[in-house]
Amino acid sequence: MINTPYKQLEKGDKQMHPGLQFLTFIGIFLFVFLAGNLIGSGIVIGLYGMKTLASLASLDMTVPHFMTSIWIIQTAGTTLPILLSPLFFAWVIVRDVPDYIKPTFRFPWTLLLIVLAVMFLSMPLIEFLSNLNQKMVLPPWLKWMKESEEQTEKLMEGMLKMGSIWDVISNVLFIGLFTAIAEEFMFRGVLQTIFYKWTKNIHVAIWITAVLFSAFHMEFFGFLPRLLLGLFFGYFVAWSGSIWTGVWAHFINNATIVIVTYLFQQKIFTGDVNNQHVFNNIAYMISLLVTAALLIIYKKVTDSRKQQPLLSNGEELD
Repeated sequence: MINTPYKQLEKGDKQMHPGLQFLTFIGIFLFVFLAGNLIGSGIVIGLYGMKTLASLASLDMTVPHFMTSIWIIQTAGTTLPILLSPLFFAWVIVRDVPDYIKPTFRFPWTLLLIVLAVMFLSMPLIEFLSNLNQKMVLPPWLKWMKESEEQTEKLMEGMLKMGSIWDVISNVLFIGLFTAIAEEFMFRGVLQTIFYKWTKNIHVAIWITAVLFSAFHMEFFGFLPRLLLGLFFGYFVAWSGSIWTGVWAHFINNATIVIVTYLFQQKIFTGDVNNQHVFNNIAYMISLLVTAALLIIYKKVTDSRKQQPLLSNGEELD
């Protein structure tokens, strides 16, 4: 039978309180994050010297091997900690990988098509939220966030410079797939499960996790669209009982950004890649209605699959 989302969480388990689970997980993540950054920095120093490492702090992109060093620090200090921390927590601390990671593939494969449609047909809605976010005015004491985002944007432009199709493939695999797996294991896997155990309300758990997911990226002017994406990913996983529906949605989003960026760089697409005024108000409304309808269909598909009768051996009757 399809894996019922969070089905074992009501079974009076003897695990630690979810509040303590949350604090434990944060402690593990911070430790692995610090260790990863130290290891990444050591690799950069060993390969290219202290001057190159110092250039990362000053964002001096003229220093040789700057972008390679950024990739090393990004991988060792961010992506791997995001992946390893939830795996360690689920496997060693709570010893319940099925509930905290949800790696099952037992879900209706039609869900992947619905997810694909949601991710593309919700683009006007994402643009609307992005434009709304851009209109927000930061208080003076938070102006540093705007400067930080501008620096991050420059770094991403450098990391996404692609001169060949092989660069595209490597970025799709790393930024698109690997990052999607890592972040979904952490947010929709461990954290969303902890918050459900804590609040006993899946909607509250999804919203809290989506807020943390968006805030984690430290991009104030992208907070609302990323919050919506976090909600999509959260409901996909909660309703299907599988982390892979969230990974698939996350991958589509990230890979699309990589491919579209490459097409603009190669002048196949013209104009401004950062243009946030592609759609009009009618498109925004249609996107909202269609996306809502697709989410309802997604939920009905998962509900109908869970209600299928079982054979005598406990398997689903197809």
